[in-house]
Amino acid sequence: MSDFIQSIKKQLEEQRTEIKKRLEEVAKKSGKEGSGYETKFPEYGRAEDENADEVAAFVDSLSVEDNLEKTLEDIELAMKKISQGRYGICEKCGKPIPMERLQAFPTAKFCLDCKGKFS
Repeated sequence: MSDFIQSIKKQLEEQRTEIKKRLEEVAKKSGKEGSGYETKFPEYGRAEDENADEVAAFVDSLSVEDNLEKTLEDIELAMKKISQGRYGICEKCGKPIPMERLQAFPTAKFCLDCKGKFS
């Protein structure tokens, strides 16, 4: 495996660890098959203003959890592609994704040309 791919793999592993740690702060692993995480509902107390704060915090956590889970899925896909020897290949046109793009965005699925066409 090339040094470039090794460094990307290490970077992705570090990101995966950090994302999982952040996910554990706002969500718990779902017990349902095929489901990732469920956002935790905070418990601040029983007063009416505390209930409103709980709902507001839960709504914020929902979007955070969703974004973290999507990022984790992208990292897992990139790691799978590395192990299969398909990393750095555009999913639309099949051409190599430039190293500069992969360095900046290691989970890139598309080259810039295709990203522009299909966004």
